[in-house]
Amino acid sequence: MATTPTNPPLMPTENTGTHILVTGGCGYIGSRLVPQLQADDRVARITILDSLASGSPSNLVEAQFDGTLEFVRGDVRNYGDVETAMRDVDRVVHLAAITGAASTHDRADETRAVNLEGTRNVFNAAQKTGVERVVFASSCNNYGRATSTEIDETTEPDPLNPYAETKYESEQLLREYLDEEAFTGTALRMSTNYGYSPGIRFNLVVNHFVFRALTDRSLTVYGDGSNWRPFIHVRDAARAYKQAVCKPEAWSEPVYNVGTNDENYRIETIAELVREELDTNLEVTYLEDKNPGPSYHVNFDLLAETGYKTKWTLRKGVRDLATRFASASNLEQSTEIDSVTVLPS
Repeated sequence: MATTPTNPPLMPTENTGTHILVTGGCGYIGSRLVPQLQADDRVARITILDSLASGSPSNLVEAQFDGTLEFVRGDVRNYGDVETAMRDVDRVVHLAAITGAASTHDRADETRAVNLEGTRNVFNAAQKTGVERVVFASSCNNYGRATSTEIDETTEPDPLNPYAETKYESEQLLREYLDEEAFTGTALRMSTNYGYSPGIRFNLVVNHFVFRALTDRSLTVYGDGSNWRPFIHVRDAARAYKQAVCKPEAWSEPVYNVGTNDENYRIETIAELVREELDTNLEVTYLEDKNPGPSYHVNFDLLAETGYKTKWTLRKGVRDLATRFASASNLEQSTEIDSVTVLPS
């Protein structure tokens, strides 16, 4: 006589779809990723785990509250919160982190607790609950100040701040779990984000420059502006996470640089590009910086093997930001923008 299996299979059927946990789902990328996942037929349910330390439920304004979205308020530093949120989950996108690389020098212990120990909790809970795949949010900031203009995934990282240090250590931790076949997974070394999302961040250089330009304030560059950065629109970043978690067979490497070769820019070029696109003659001020911070010009050829391509250019993204910020409601949403220090990170 046939017996009923005591445990369901790890791979969901086409009828049930995939249940995905997004940590930090109320944040900058998460508020873009959740609606994209909901629009994908492969995804049946989404759970968000967020402490709301920096995000807000209002950032989910574009999500569909149709019974398939669950919110769990919790902190990745608390293992119990993580395991609770991970019940019945098939796959995980782990975004939750303390961001703002330069600012983490002043909160190194907290950064380590959230970004590394919190990630350890996510990996441990994933292994315990039978999660099949974990996609981890890493950063190209890991490369530090690299002299090469062709940095690829084989380049040895040289993290220069607590944010990058904890991201790189978390990548190494992920490899341990992959070696043990606890689950499949990959780390996405993301380019510097920009662009509008409901959970927009103003301490990102492009967003900050566009806001200041629209409010007739000079653009401040720390150092000589020669630092290189690759840039990626937040919509494209969210699509990369969606593809990496929904199509694991195409994202089989343990780490990918995520961006596009044509979108590497010097910070001084970003300032000039914003002035051109907004047709303004605002002054660009250069301030001496004794610690010029990371500089990295990144190669994304490995990413092309996944079939993923970005859709946004920086110029298009700047124009889109300007359009969205032009309304009085958007320009009035932050009265503290002048107090935000944006370093080229």
